[in-house]
Amino acid sequence: MSRPSSGHDEKEVNQNGDPGGHLSVFTNTHPTAAAAASLETNLLSVFKKDTQARKVYLAGREYYSEEGKTFELRLVGKIKQQLSSDPTHRPEYPSSLGLSEFTRRATEAALGRSSRAIVENRVLGVQTPGFTAAVRLGAELLRHWYDISAAWCGPVYLSSPCDDSLAGIFQAAGIQDIREYYYWDDKQRGVCLEKLLEDLERAPERSVVVLSASAHYPTGADLSQNQWAVITQFIMRRRLFPFLLLPAQALCSGDLERDAWPVQHCASQGMDLLCAQSFSHCFGLYGEAVGHLLGVLKQNSLLLSVQSQADKAVRSLWAQPSVGGAHVVATVLSNPAHLVEWKGEVRHIVERCMLIRDILREKLRLLGTPGCQDHLTQQGGLYCCTGLNDQQVEFLSKRRHVYLLPGGCLNVSAINSRNLEYVAESIHLALTTSL
Repeated sequence: MSRPSSGHDEKEVNQNGDPGGHLSVFTNTHPTAAAAASLETNLLSVFKKDTQARKVYLAGREYYSEEGKTFELRLVGKIKQQLSSDPTHRPEYPSSLGLSEFTRRATEAALGRSSRAIVENRVLGVQTPGFTAAVRLGAELLRHWYDISAAWCGPVYLSSPCDDSLAGIFQAAGIQDIREYYYWDDKQRGVCLEKLLEDLERAPERSVVVLSASAHYPTGADLSQNQWAVITQFIMRRRLFPFLLLPAQALCSGDLERDAWPVQHCASQGMDLLCAQSFSHCFGLYGEAVGHLLGVLKQNSLLLSVQSQADKAVRSLWAQPSVGGAHVVATVLSNPAHLVEWKGEVRHIVERCMLIRDILREKLRLLGTPGCQDHLTQQGGLYCCTGLNDQQVEFLSKRRHVYLLPGGCLNVSAINSRNLEYVAESIHLALTTSL
């Protein structure tokens, strides 16, 4: 049988110079895909290209020391050396759910050792390769576990503002219905509980509400215990599902238990919940991605089936987590002497951040900066929302070479004795210069 001819040479060169006319499989990639890179990635790229000597980058996520560098806690370095020289310490694959000692200690860190949920054996703990992976695994479980009889696909409610990667994580798990609830109020320069509840009042039953337990990113503004008590009752009345975030436990208040109080309070009310944890920040393990997903169930009869679903999801996502950082965390949390030393180092980090907030507020007051800046010290942790609008943030980057996130939020620890005066003066100019 003859083959139809196009009238052209069989060997063609397409418009892109590809012999044979075969296009790359990536040719149809959406042209806006490059623009989908995170705001932080784009901002860091602009900062690196900036040739101004006095440029300051305040949009990073890591903790920066007074020298302007990320650093490893002394105790962590010491334990790493001990583990590497331990002849009984053998490299081996962990189970898909992670190191059992790590998951036990991570669970106790969030819920407390005397938690009723732990005693009644209705707690799921899974080690994950970082915080993002914990959120992703939680999303996968929700999609399969929330309602076995029907495919659940949302909605999921995220705070406004929030980490710009969260929506994409849930969408990657097949949950496309992503909505927002009011959180930060520019006028109050704090959390507006009234508007938050108004938005969630319209949420359908079984909606998932993602809530920051402490160290809210990017504002640094957390709910008070009284506000948590109101929200918890509201969630139970409206039959919503809480998905809590604990990205930097102990780095908000300097107290491990205090930062986890919202998780413990929700668990004490007998509700189902998920909580994504990260130990990368509070242990300085940024390159080792140490995360944990905690699940609290109403009945322990469901635990085995949920563990099985988690195991299945993990095997298709990352098979096994890495163990190096998890060994370090488990060693610290299981040893009382190590725990005291670690808490001391963490407390030093928190006190330095609070001192920076105090000095920055005082510098702005002495400069005669308009408005009240008390919100700077009312927030906690590494992050802070300045209250600057988008035009003022743009002024800072283009005129003063000081880089903040678009919403006016910054990493407090990136301010040090060498740049504090310049940062304060720049914020003052942004608030007083006609744009």
